[in-house]
Amino acid sequence: MTAGLVFHPDYLLHEQSPGHPERRERLSYTIDQFREEGVFSHRSIRLITPQPASRESVMRVHFSEYLSFLEGSSKTGGFIDFDTSIPIHLWEAALLAAGGAIRAADAVLDGEVENAFAMVRPPGHHARPGTGAGFCYINNMAVMVRHLQDRGVMKILILDWDAHHGDGTQQIFYEEDSVLFTSIHQYPFYPGTGSVDEIGLRRGTGYTANMPVPAGTGDESYLYLFDTVIGPLAREFEPDLIAISAGQDNHFTDPLTGLALTARGYSEMMRRAVDLSRDICEGHLVAVLEGGYSVEGGLPYTNLGILAALAGLDLSCIREPSGFLEWLRKVRDPSAHRGVVENANALRTNLSPFWRCFGSS
Repeated sequence: MTAGLVFHPDYLLHEQSPGHPERRERLSYTIDQFREEGVFSHRSIRLITPQPASRESVMRVHFSEYLSFLEGSSKTGGFIDFDTSIPIHLWEAALLAAGGAIRAADAVLDGEVENAFAMVRPPGHHARPGTGAGFCYINNMAVMVRHLQDRGVMKILILDWDAHHGDGTQQIFYEEDSVLFTSIHQYPFYPGTGSVDEIGLRRGTGYTANMPVPAGTGDESYLYLFDTVIGPLAREFEPDLIAISAGQDNHFTDPLTGLALTARGYSEMMRRAVDLSRDICEGHLVAVLEGGYSVEGGLPYTNLGILAALAGLDLSCIREPSGFLEWLRKVRDPSAHRGVVENANALRTNLSPFWRCFGSS
């Protein structure tokens, strides 16, 4: 099998400020790691160069007035919120990120690769139709999903495993039954949304599944949620493609969050997703990078683990350097799993009227 890696050197250019968490080192350290591991010459990985998304494609998600604001502010600099300024040339950077997600989807649909990882920045899942937030400007995932729908993909499952709830993506698809939005995220936490009671609206009722987890949650709980919630939902929904908002800020070294996922945990979760996609949608899977701010201790290893799982490589060597393990012991809370199970049970109860796998008749 061949996995596509979508990347462009210009993804290293976007910068709000040198000390901002969402800075170019998020990818530059990963690229160094990939070179060291021989990723770019591996026969099971194909490097794919993206083009910027068109204005028309992002208008399938965002209001024209908002896009004009972004474009205009990108010429002089601007401001959305305390965490999300608009640096000069942001417009070009945001279109290239959205274009990377689209290119990954096309590569999978056209049979160039079995699956793909769009390693893009800036991220997108907090962006709503009329505004950006949380380091996000254009919702790359939503733009990609609309593009897939335009190409005739009827049903899409989104799995957002970023530590921060993908409120923008949820809002965009909240009233639709052709997109099943699922999310594992730290809660309570920014942006404050993502409770088990948010299950969709109107014809989309039952097509949003939030799995909030407490601080200290680790690998065991993420794999439990994949096996007991995501997998059963996916098999009943039978999507034509699985789209993953791959936020890497669940890693135990991340400076902005309080979770305890490891690189090996990430790779095992992606392996499950790949196996699921082969079972139900001919292996069609696209992952799009979202957050992740541990530029040295986390991202190089989590991104490598994800790509290795997509390419079907041996995952036994995916691990963090030994010097970080004491950090993991301090962050991980074994008691957190009880809260994960309780929330999952509550979610299954809320969704049971809509899904046979959770007890509907």
